[in-house]
Amino acid sequence: MSVNSPNSTATPKQPPESSGGNRIRNFLIALVAIALTVALSFGLRTETSTAALETLAEQSTPLEVAIANGKPTLMEFYANWCPSCQAMAKDLGELKQEYGDKLNFVMLNVDNSKWLPEIMRYRVDGIPHFIFLGQDGEAIAQNIGEQPRPVVQANLEALVAGLPLPYAQATGQISQYDPRMVPAKANSGDPRLHGSQVK
Repeated sequence: MSVNSPNSTATPKQPPESSGGNRIRNFLIALVAIALTVALSFGLRTETSTAALETLAEQSTPLEVAIANGKPTLMEFYANWCPSCQAMAKDLGELKQEYGDKLNFVMLNVDNSKWLPEIMRYRVDGIPHFIFLGQDGEAIAQNIGEQPRPVVQANLEALVAGLPLPYAQATGQISQYDPRMVPAKANSGDPRLHGSQVK
């Protein structure tokens, strides 16, 4: 009698599916997808923040007007590449909507050599750098670095009311800035440099 009966069918053994290999491949695909999503999200957020910052700068009051019009002033030294400046753009835009009729919002781009005298006068070495000017155009306080909206708002309320600023020397996260690195010639026709506004 034969061991193999006619009724028994022998199936050739297939190699087991490489489930470990598939898992690793799927994990890597998921990881790449997550990384691309985060990068895209960050890129869009940065682009939006930069656009908001540029719009805010274009709509700001020229420095010469602010000093002469008898209103108190919030002057910001900024740069388009500054993450803290970008992060604050939305809040500052909203505060400008709220307080724009009571005070001036002035923005000076540190990448524009036109503002070098002001940069040196106020000793700007980190941005954003905020100077609070009284109605007479004289500096009364400064904040350096990224500030929470309630801090900026409390200072603006006091500035408008002519009271001492509650956060007169607040500091936060800054982007380093060295005025010696300002380009010798900035294109004053470039609206991103905020130089075309005042000649």
